[in-house]
Amino acid sequence: MTTHWPLWSEANWQVTVTPSHLTVDAPVEMEMLSSAPVGGGWFRGKRIVNRHVQKGYCHPRPVAETREWLGTQGMDPSATVALLTAARMEDAAVTEEAGEGFRLAAIVTAGVSNAARAGKAGPVYPLLTEPGTINTILIIDGQVDPCAMVNGVITATEAKTAVLQELDIRDGDGDVVTGTTTDAVVIAATQDPARGERHHYAGSASPLGRGIALAVHQALMRVLQRENRHGNR
Repeated sequence: MTTHWPLWSEANWQVTVTPSHLTVDAPVEMEMLSSAPVGGGWFRGKRIVNRHVQKGYCHPRPVAETREWLGTQGMDPSATVALLTAARMEDAAVTEEAGEGFRLAAIVTAGVSNAARAGKAGPVYPLLTEPGTINTILIIDGQVDPCAMVNGVITATEAKTAVLQELDIRDGDGDVVTGTTTDAVVIAATQDPARGERHHYAGSASPLGRGIALAVHQALMRVLQRENRHGNR
């Protein structure tokens, strides 16, 4: 089954969801910053893919294997940012916010089977062992400075952790978690001057940061509530 969600009620901004992957297609090239295994770091492009993999996925060459998979789907690996997760694509949530000089969307998938609390001593894994993963994609239609994009990653992460605290999700030691061991985030901006002012900040007290925090919080809360109903946490 394939589902299409237009962003901002515009058909040329499309989120497509299938059981095997979620794709964000933009009508314009975007400037992106991400922790994605494929296309990570700074990147310019129009497509972001969130790929579903089976629990226990532990390919020795996950980046190369994902690039090969993109090719089998008819997508150019050199023009695509790609994330990996074992979470259900069908439980993805999309939320939108708008403010002066921007509109944005948060697209989130989540599983917390490998939830962890940052700051604790623990084992280090050389490869993904159970990529439950909270993957967050932020699309900002507006002008955003590089420093504000980094700031936006921080704000999105704080919102994610707030949801985990509110839902009282705990690790194997009984401690409230801050994320999972394989979380990833993509923040993409159109840099369209027609949207108005350039944003220099994206902390939680700024208009852009407030929008990011609200969108991520709402989206992740919806996803985890759906996952809980399905017993897939």
